[in-house]
Formats: sequence, C-alpha cells, structure tokens
Amino acid sequence: MPASPQQRRFIRLIVAAGLVGALMMSLAMTNTFAAFVATITNTNDTAAAGSLILQETGPAGSTTAACTSTDGGGVSTNSATCATYNKYGGSTTMVPSNATGTTNNVVTTVNFRNTGTLPATAFTMAFGPCTQPTAPVGAGSATDFCTKLHVKVTSGATVVQPDTVASALAGTNVNLPAALVPTPGGTAIPLTFTVYLDQSAGNTYQGLSASQPITWTLTS
Repeated sequence: MPASPQQRRFIRLIVAAGLVGALMMSLAMTNTFAAFVATITNTNDTAAAGSLILQETGPAGSTTAACTSTDGGGVSTNSATCATYNKYGGSTTMVPSNATGTTNNVVTTVNFRNTGTLPATAFTMAFGPCTQPTAPVGAGSATDFCTKLHVKVTSGATVVQPDTVASALAGTNVNLPAALVPTPGGTAIPLTFTVYLDQSAGNTYQGLSASQPITWTLTS
C-alpha cells in the first residue's frame, strides 16, 4: 500500500534530521569550527650549575706554576694535593729565635684566588698532624721538635692564626675572616706564614725537622 502524503513528509523530515546530525558530528570531529588563538613558545629556557675553584700561587711575581683544586681530576672531585708551595719555608738552617719570634725566622707568602664563577661563603685552613721524620745520623736526640716550631699566619695587618707551636695546631680548623674569602674574578688573597724555633731549643734539636700538611677549603 503506497505511503500517504503525510507519511512521505514525515520520512523526509526524519532523513533530513539525520543528515543534519551527521553533518554536525562530522564538523565536530574534524574541528572545522573557527576560533581565536594566541600562542607563545619560549625557546630559551636553560639552567646551568656554577663552579667553585680554588687556586694557589706563590708570592707576587713568582713564576712557579699554580696549584688548582681541579688538578686532581677536574670539578667532579675538585680536590687536589699540591707540594709546590712550602708554607714553612723549607729552611734547613734555622736557629732559635728570640722570645717574640722576630729574629731568625722564615717568612713565606702565598696567594689564593677563586677562579670559578660562584661566590664563596667560607674559606678555611685546617692543620694536619705535625710529624718529625727520622733524624739523620749525627742529628740531635730530641723527639718533640714540633713543640719547638712556632707558626704564625697573617694577611696584611690581619692575624689569621696567632703564634702557636706546630704540635698545638694539629687538628685545628681556622675560619678565615669574611674579608679574606676569595671572590670570583677578585684580587688575590695573600697569606703570610712566619715560622721560627723557640728560644729554648738547645743542642738536642740540631739537624731535626718537622712536617705538617695544611688543607684549604673554599665553600659556596
């Protein structure tokens, strides 16, 4: 039985509605609707760590090569052992001084710089144990040479370490004043070591020697 005119109109409406719905869905799926968009892409987003490097040189005008904390394997370890600069002077002809240590003394100056890029907050000087090597044949018989070896450290008019015997300095950690903490690209920080033999050192101290390591630490 043929469809009536009303039925045909109803069918056409159903078909048209379906087509419109499909079209709307197609547009939504393909994102063809227009919109205003503003975009910024940052291309320079970088970050890097700075470096803290301690450098030691001899007296002003010295041609001796520098010791640097990176000599031991770069900044990964940033710790090196340096025997280039003898703070106690290395004299083998010392004789007893007067009570104030102003005679027969040995004076040595070294300089420190921060050759890295980071500012430091602290600079310390740590004294290791003072040891007396085996005496050579014919030397004195004393076994406490470290108690007779005086050490004083200054920087200009600033006293960094007051006059003390080397045996008492063992295990001492000295925090240098803020003004003596090396800055990146700044001037060198001079430190002067004055060593002398106590006036009470008699014949039994002749020909003897002492050794004491010093560790310098720059902290950011």
